[in-house]
Amino acid sequence: MGIGGISVGSLLLILIIVLLVFGTKKLRNVGGDLGGAIKGFRSAMKDGESNDKDDDQEPAQLQSRSQEGEEITRKTDTSESRDRSSS
Repeated sequence: MGIGGISVGSLLLILIIVLLVFGTKKLRNVGGDLGGAIKGFRSAMKDGESNDKDDDQEPAQLQSRSQEGEEITRKTDTSESRDRSSS
């Protein structure tokens, strides 16, 4: 028994028919494209995992940056208020 109840002889016959219909060059191109797609998918998954790890480490940095931004905004607001009152 082969895959899903298909015998090995039937699988070989299907393979021969596919080779005759598409040709080896076309199948080689399809195989290369499929391999490239799988490789790209795997690298994207690895990048996603590394970004998740980076995101876990960043909240403290982001919080300190947002506090610095608030301080800058406060200083800018007070200086603008002074400019308006002096005009």
